[in-house]
Amino acid sequence: MGMKTCSLVCVALFINWVFLAKAADDDHKGLGASFIFGDSLVDAGNNNYLSTLSKANIPPNGIDFKASGGNPTGRYTNGRTIGDIVGEELGQSHFAVPYLAPNASGKAILYGVNYASGGGGILNATGRIFVNRLGMDIQIDYFTITRKQFDKLLGPSKAKEFIMKKSFFSITVGANDFLNNYLLPVLSIGARISQSPDSFIDDMITHLRAQLTRLYKLDARKFVVGNVGPIGCIPYQKTINQLKQDQCVELPNKLAIQYNGRLKDLLTELTKTLPGSTFIYANVYDLVLELITNYDNYGFSTASRACCGNGGQFAGIIPCGPTSSMCSDRSKHVFWDPYHPSEAANVIIAKKLLDGEKRYISPMNLRQLKEL
Repeated sequence: MGMKTCSLVCVALFINWVFLAKAADDDHKGLGASFIFGDSLVDAGNNNYLSTLSKANIPPNGIDFKASGGNPTGRYTNGRTIGDIVGEELGQSHFAVPYLAPNASGKAILYGVNYASGGGGILNATGRIFVNRLGMDIQIDYFTITRKQFDKLLGPSKAKEFIMKKSFFSITVGANDFLNNYLLPVLSIGARISQSPDSFIDDMITHLRAQLTRLYKLDARKFVVGNVGPIGCIPYQKTINQLKQDQCVELPNKLAIQYNGRLKDLLTELTKTLPGSTFIYANVYDLVLELITNYDNYGFSTASRACCGNGGQFAGIIPCGPTSSMCSDRSKHVFWDPYHPSEAANVIIAKKLLDGEKRYISPMNLRQLKEL
């Protein structure tokens, strides 16, 4: 009886080992895991598991997300995020699972893990208006735990190779450090009196350098880092500043441009100082500004009005929820809600990151990075 039980268990263990090895090799068609860090632009549901004021697990968010049958998942858009679309296009058969989700264990993590959190930023103070959120430091703490799980799943040497050679690390962060920290009139007034934009951006760059270096020490090699988009052009900013539809708020955009210049220099520096690393600079600012400026060329009817939201001329004050008004054709709006792009816009942005030229993604695009 003992031998029979052992043989069954041994067979089961062997089959499981073969499956994991196969998942790590064949099923990915050369792509390892996709590790996603950042804020609500790429959060796939982590904030559902936090006691926070920043949540998207209410309808009609996710109304066009096929994998959930149109039910909300915690994504801050009507469908897929840029991270979802990029993973699919590079041949991944599963979306990266949110780290805080109950199913983020075992072989599910071989396709990647999403650590992003609505309200999160580079600096730990960012987003405290929402009570809870995962900042970049905490997101990397969580990846440290995942990294140990990979050693257990694949064995240390195979895990190291899988993460170094095949896996992507995408970081989409920084907008909240301005919108929900530096530019907040109430919470940050003390900090703003004592801190110039230069000094604040210095802090952001210093923290981000340390964060990216931590990931490198955990075997991350292929990095895609998004810059901060034109945050002065989102429906929320246009609405509260009572602008016309073709105007943007100057200060947030100026801060974003200043930070983006420093970010580009940082990524060049890290590529030189961290042997074997590749840091890709994703120029989200110009990509989104192009969509906003020439929206009609891309088949959109508006780049100023939120599809789902309430308040003011551009439905830009109250976030999307069950009582919000919603546009009739979601594919015609650049913005889904007061802050976030629609799936239609995300598809255009993702395709430019995958196959675009150097002014949008440099020194190479994501398809070229996959082949490295």
